[in-house]
Amino acid sequence: MHEPLIGITTYLEPSARWGVWELPAALLPSAYPQMVQRAGGLAALMPPDAPERAGAVVERLDGLVIAGGADIEPGLYGAERDFRTGPPVHERDTWELALFRAALEAGVPVLGICRGLQLVNVALGGTLTQHLDGHTGPFGKAGVLGEHTVTPVPGTLYASLVPEDASVPTYHHQAVDRLAPGLVASAHAADGTVEAVELPGGQWVLGVQWHPEMGDDPRVVQALVDAARAGAGAGRPAAERV
Repeated sequence: MHEPLIGITTYLEPSARWGVWELPAALLPSAYPQMVQRAGGLAALMPPDAPERAGAVVERLDGLVIAGGADIEPGLYGAERDFRTGPPVHERDTWELALFRAALEAGVPVLGICRGLQLVNVALGGTLTQHLDGHTGPFGKAGVLGEHTVTPVPGTLYASLVPEDASVPTYHHQAVDRLAPGLVASAHAADGTVEAVELPGGQWVLGVQWHPEMGDDPRVVQALVDAARAGAGAGRPAAERV
């Protein structure tokens, strides 16, 4: 069975420490590649690069995961910065926007996780709420995942994968404000926060506001890998495109 190649975007940090080293680093929690590997895919980490190279990168992929991370620059959706919005990471913003648009053009399946959902919404013309309470860890504790229930919207791709209410691991303080034209909200939290979005009409694009890589429900990630495998099977396998 063909093992589809899934690209996963990375964080870009000014300083990270390992062993005796402390240097600028492109990094990613190991749970991200592990979730792809468990679903039968090959994981490739994709640090920020020149946006004009995004098309060449996507040509070599069967699927794309836009990972969680730093807040998106508010100017990209026409907003002034809220004082609670984190510092910008321009290289990552421009790279991931270019990757997503290249994936759309090439018909490559896309899964956006947390920041990744927000980036999909911004890329297609939506806006974000720059701060909301109650969606980080227990009692707002930094670096600790919370958990809450999301409810699927009947008739959506997400509902076909997870038809029941599900408890999900979560940590975020921003969310969808105005949904982008063409996107559909496919799950909500109890307070009405949009928890999943998708692009109907045949293109496999799904964004989830929570962190499936930190949970034990493989259905969303498995669906991405299956869609990537099916797309690769319809044309030249990724191994032949490299």
